[in-house]
Amino acid sequence: MSKQEPGCCEPLSEEPLGAEQAAELSAMFKALGDPVRLRLLSMIASRAEGEVCVCELTPAFELSQPTISHHLKLLRQAGLVDCERRGTWVYYWVRPEAAERMAAMLSSVGERRAVTA
Repeated sequence: MSKQEPGCCEPLSEEPLGAEQAAELSAMFKALGDPVRLRLLSMIASRAEGEVCVCELTPAFELSQPTISHHLKLLRQAGLVDCERRGTWVYYWVRPEAAERMAAMLSSVGERRAVTA
């Protein structure tokens, strides 16, 4: 009979992310890994009205309108923003639940680091 060795590490204090949660969050963070998309999200989120017309976003960059549309599409696919067509223009807003999920995950990591430091 062998004596059972105690684990080298303390047991987990919280449940880690599941595979599905990790996949969803990584898509969001991956979308923000590009400086243009990060700036776009920041511009959309900083609007007091809560939404912004694409016609106001495009002039802020030295990129073509189709390139800006591509970046916005990636932000939409990642679930970070949503949009609505109104006549000729498309208006964008941040999806608060996505921002809250990302913030909560980062906050929990920060809290765990502070406790172990």
